[in-house]
Amino acid sequence: MAMNLSTILTGAAVTAAVGTAAYMMTGKKKPNARQIKKQAGKAVHAVGDIVDSISSMMG
Repeated sequence: MAMNLSTILTGAAVTAAVGTAAYMMTGKKKPNARQIKKQAGKAVHAVGDIVDSISSMMG
């Protein structure tokens, strides 16, 4: 059964969101707004890298 690209991207985005939330919940100190913004930026950048890698593999 072949998976299409949108299914893969949705799975990657959900995985990144859940991983970020889990990481933030397990932190010892409460993050401030600057830390949240920085972590969100890193997560978005990582998802972009994953999408680029998958798209280059697909064609």
